[in-house]
Amino acid sequence: MKSSSISGLLASDFHLGSGIMRMNSSLICVPLVSKSVDEMLIGMVQAKDSGADVIELRIDYLESLRPRSDLEILLRDKPLPVLVTYRPKWEGGQYEGDEQKRLDALRLAMELGADYIDVELKVAHEFMSSISGNKPEKFKVIVSSHNYQSTPSAEEIGNLVATIQATGADIVKIATYAVDITDVARMFQVLVHCQVPIIGLVMSERGAISRLLCPKFGGYLTFGSVSAGKESAPGQPTIKDLLDLYNLKNIGADTKVFGLIGKPVGHSKSPLLHNAAFRSVGFNAVYVPLLVDDLANFLKVYSAPDFAGFSCTMPHKETAVQCCDEVDPIAKSIGAVNTIIRRPSDGKLIGYNTDYIGAISAIEDGIRGSHNTGINATGSPLAGKLFVVIGAGGAGKALAFGAKAKGAKVVIANRTYDRARELADLVGGDAISLAELESFHPANGMILANTTSMGMHPNIDGTPISKQALSFYSVVFDAVYIPKVTRLLREAEESGVSTVSGVEMFIRQAMGQFELFTGMPAPEKHMREIVARYV
Repeated sequence: MKSSSISGLLASDFHLGSGIMRMNSSLICVPLVSKSVDEMLIGMVQAKDSGADVIELRIDYLESLRPRSDLEILLRDKPLPVLVTYRPKWEGGQYEGDEQKRLDALRLAMELGADYIDVELKVAHEFMSSISGNKPEKFKVIVSSHNYQSTPSAEEIGNLVATIQATGADIVKIATYAVDITDVARMFQVLVHCQVPIIGLVMSERGAISRLLCPKFGGYLTFGSVSAGKESAPGQPTIKDLLDLYNLKNIGADTKVFGLIGKPVGHSKSPLLHNAAFRSVGFNAVYVPLLVDDLANFLKVYSAPDFAGFSCTMPHKETAVQCCDEVDPIAKSIGAVNTIIRRPSDGKLIGYNTDYIGAISAIEDGIRGSHNTGINATGSPLAGKLFVVIGAGGAGKALAFGAKAKGAKVVIANRTYDRARELADLVGGDAISLAELESFHPANGMILANTTSMGMHPNIDGTPISKQALSFYSVVFDAVYIPKVTRLLREAEESGVSTVSGVEMFIRQAMGQFELFTGMPAPEKHMREIVARYV
């Protein structure tokens, strides 16, 4: 690959060429980092049963390698094609011994039937010369380069590809480190233009999409550990997640990419929910976690049409309002965007807020379920109701504006009265302190919405209001959904008050996002089953 083929490309120009069509031929390789041969043998069977295409034997992890006898045992009845790697310390591995003995072991592995050998660029010329004329017909040499500090420019990576190719490598492997998620775009640029088989991975959690989107950009293979805790490199997912969660075998060049922008993102159940929903309706898309530090820069770099939409969580919801070209009026009033769609017609970013839609619609159904609808000309059972919001943060703001839009009379209760007053003034409502909430009952049949973290795991004994004060409400909503039944909801039920769980908000905001992402009705039944099973 000539370096000129990527020179001049800037990250902000990153675009998937519409003419590039690749079938998904990317392989999944399970690396085994066991300390004994017996453990590796067990791991090889587990890898095959898990759906792996290739097994990598990291023999530098073996505590006492006897090259001939151990490699004979490992390669004799291999259940899948095998890649043998004997990584030295100077390239991030475990081996610290004599270099000649290490290369001898790799040559022996080739002779004993390994399908691939991974050898480092630094010694590639020497190794390739030593096997000249003896290389089996279907055997392939992977020549690798690892950078554990950063990701170079696309041009530098391209030059490195050419350098590796010049050694006679059958497959080029380049692994770099992501300081920022935008670093991965440079690797994608190289992958999509490369004319030789290439493995291009970017390590760390910020580089995770390089592993998950490998088939989209034509990478030769990606790595997935046999189980959590058995990773051979930072940011490596499990093979189960690659196959079952991200549906890797069905990702291709035309697969649309959606994802959760946040910091942190590793805890989120959103990939589980959205990927299952996409699969259930046959929508060609994947939803990935996106650990983003700088939202504006991320959106600028990943501006290709195939990066079609994003969920947005803390701490980027407020910043997203400024980063979108257009913002839904209520989302603008709330001052927070949790969904960004790239409009296909012109590529502009449109911001929405489905948090308030999810919560308000759930509360409306809760009111209808209490047989006290009071629906007037606006069509909402919230119209004319006294709607008390506990909390003046982002979620409180969303609920307050959402209720106001439905015709409710809004009251903000907050521990700090000044913050309650500030939000009340914005929404055209009233404010009280949290202490005043205990005796606040100007009318029966009020609606209560808790948007604070009181009662959230692990502090499950917390509640923002006493049980005695709950009898003046007809419906109580709690945005907390871990645990599903908080102390507030339990005491409300004991008081004969209808309740709405935060799980409903989570499901409904995700359904709203799904419909914005796909233009299709959300598969509600399937999404509810997923949430019931995993959340």
